[in-house]
Amino acid sequence: MRVLISGGHVIDPSIGADAIMDVAVAAGRVVAVAPKGEMPADFAPSKTIDATGLWVLPGLVDLSARLREPGYEYRATLESEMEAAMAGGITSLVCPPDTEPVLDEPGLIEMLKFKARQLNLAKVYPLGALTTGLNGETLTEMAELTEAGCVGFSQAESPIRDLRVLLQAMKYARNFGFTVFLRPTEPNFSKGGVAHAGAYASRMGLSGIPVMAETIALQAYFELVRTTGTRMHICRISSAKGIELVRQAKAEGLPVTCDVAIHHVHLTDLDIGFFDPNAHLIPPLREQRDRDAIRAGLLDGTIDAICSDHTPVDDDAKLLPFAESEAGATGLELLLTLTVKWMREQNVPPSRIVELLCGNPAEIIKVQAGSLRTGMPADLCLFNPEVDWVVGEASLISQGKHTPFNGFPMQGKVQLTMVNGNVGYSSLEKSKMKVLVA
Repeated sequence: MRVLISGGHVIDPSIGADAIMDVAVAAGRVVAVAPKGEMPADFAPSKTIDATGLWVLPGLVDLSARLREPGYEYRATLESEMEAAMAGGITSLVCPPDTEPVLDEPGLIEMLKFKARQLNLAKVYPLGALTTGLNGETLTEMAELTEAGCVGFSQAESPIRDLRVLLQAMKYARNFGFTVFLRPTEPNFSKGGVAHAGAYASRMGLSGIPVMAETIALQAYFELVRTTGTRMHICRISSAKGIELVRQAKAEGLPVTCDVAIHHVHLTDLDIGFFDPNAHLIPPLREQRDRDAIRAGLLDGTIDAICSDHTPVDDDAKLLPFAESEAGATGLELLLTLTVKWMREQNVPPSRIVELLCGNPAEIIKVQAGSLRTGMPADLCLFNPEVDWVVGEASLISQGKHTPFNGFPMQGKVQLTMVNGNVGYSSLEKSKMKVLVA
């Protein structure tokens, strides 16, 4: 089908676009982006979508979304979370390997990708386990996992205690050009912690996770990168000191990138309030100065991407006393809206959020996504920056309804998401979508 997306505000720094333009789609790919009314004469659309008043963005690439399959279908299903991704404008998803069973065998990767393709919604890019069963001892067959569809390797929330094993894994990854994704945490300092180790957690009687759990791990990781030259992506940076270490590593020329979860862009440890389990997250929400450093890192390029860190948790695991509740929050449908909120608060141009949510993440996992360049897959979303809505159970498609933003008023919402030229989600009025040729 040939589709013309007409009169929207196209924002994509990869093609230098920030203006009212038309986008032409055919055979599942972008075939032209041109000023409104200047589309090539030989393009005859069979459908038009009126995007007047909407932003037209490349589909978002989310670097961390737990889809809960296989093994945790009672918390969420692949279908429910893929539909939530569509409602959030996310067309590419990276899923960590901490499923049940762990994603450490090619057959499991192939099955997950097959099920995702059958749904014909967002594209799923698994991270393979760095060690068998995430046990931190035996390396997986990374080459075979890559052939099955993995875009990198991770330990999820199970750090490798023996750095000699991590060194061996990184040497293997370097030899084949693989990227290692690690969340920095020193297990001896983070074990048993549920909140940031600061004055607020002390007053609340909550066991703390100190910043040095992050910084000690980072220092070790970067020393291993110096030794091996392995590409490393730091997942969910959370502290000012950690960000400074990443900044120094980049200045040194190390092949390092990093992301931050959208919750940490807005919230601090004070948002735990009166033991709100919805604010129980890993890494924990930290102090105001850490949040300010995150925002500064997003502005100066130290932080490469923002992810949803989507982790749907059911009522049985979440509606418990704070320290007993399971960490995690839903985020797929909030990622773009909350990033736009940060954009407005910081007076950042929209092109920067497209870099953080689309272009940079696609580059990190080396996939064709995150851009509206001619010839790219037609993965895009239409976003209304002015529509008002309130976060709540009724407004979220995800099976996970728990988020620290429950009850918050929001401005801006995705109206349509397209993957490979097919509409996967739409809340547009029918009058804005017209079929011109039967």
